[in-house]
Amino acid sequence: MAITEAPSAAFADTKPHYNILDGLRGVAALTVVCFHLFEAYATSHIDQKINHGYLAVDFFFILSGFVIGYAYDDRWKTKTTTAKDFIKRRLIRLHPMVVIGAIIGAIMFYTQGCSVWDVSKVSVTMLLVATLLNIFLIPATPGTEIRGLGEMYPLNGPSWSLFFEYIGNILYVFFLRKLSTNALSVLVFLAACGLATFAIFGPLGDICVGFAMTRDEMIGGSLRLLFSFSAGLLLSRVFRPVKIKGAFWTGSISIVILSAMPRIGGSENLWINGIYETLCVVIIFPLLVYLGASGKTTNKVTTRVCKFLGDISYPLYMVHYPFIYLYYAWVKNKNLTFMESLPGAAALVIGSVLLAWVCLKLYDEPVRKYLTNRFLKMK
Repeated sequence: MAITEAPSAAFADTKPHYNILDGLRGVAALTVVCFHLFEAYATSHIDQKINHGYLAVDFFFILSGFVIGYAYDDRWKTKTTTAKDFIKRRLIRLHPMVVIGAIIGAIMFYTQGCSVWDVSKVSVTMLLVATLLNIFLIPATPGTEIRGLGEMYPLNGPSWSLFFEYIGNILYVFFLRKLSTNALSVLVFLAACGLATFAIFGPLGDICVGFAMTRDEMIGGSLRLLFSFSAGLLLSRVFRPVKIKGAFWTGSISIVILSAMPRIGGSENLWINGIYETLCVVIIFPLLVYLGASGKTTNKVTTRVCKFLGDISYPLYMVHYPFIYLYYAWVKNKNLTFMESLPGAAALVIGSVLLAWVCLKLYDEPVRKYLTNRFLKMK
């Protein structure tokens, strides 16, 4: 995810911190968890509750581009960072949670059996292979995709967005950062046109793509990354703050409403939904990032809420999905309605938040600190 770090985490001592963007990232992460919960009751994207929750990934990509441009662009100009240094920093920031997400997925795999996927037929050897592939972010192929759903990462589905996040980081360090603002603007415009074309005229009428290795998934996922990451980078270059009050609450409510919006147009008019998602990603999300970066927290409660949500956002995104597999299997095996499974759903959300916090404090932060001290020379 795309959902990676605090806006000034890399150089917090030299630049102001965007607390509200932290909070918005956390709210978006929670909408992803809720969206995934309702997968257990959906027959397709059309009747999925929290219907557009997957658009949070595009919001994360925009944030990522904005954050990286904000934190690193000046350092390229002053030659205080290198491509090697940048890549090291990104790996240290991102990969520990990729690893723990894969391990949690592997540990829980044999508890997730249901009619949709038969885990009993998967050997321990194949599970170990799948775990290593996920740890190193190598996409699964038909011979190594052990769940049978065509996912790139069958142990922890959301890892697909980290695959694209790494691609975005590589594009940044070797290509995007070298573009002039005008050239970057042209790229963003062309990518927006491509994304809109896929969303409106494509086979699905949505952009819930990128998690499998099929042609449409790869095209759609690449367009999602290319537009959103580049748009965030462009926004970091042209950003000039405006005065705004209540930016966190306005942004949070907006994200929840946009995510929960029912499918528009149904199965007969897919293009209508494509227009909606294009407006969300191309216009509204960049605006929300702009407003979030402009706003300031004005009381201790909001500041603490934003910090907490920002801290857990990436760990939450990376550890919750193995429990979604378990919840899905439980609902299917017991043939439960949502109301019947509500206690389990609540336990999943609360438990995932707690697990994210534990992973952050006992694993992610200590590991990143060790790796930083071991492999990076402070400048």
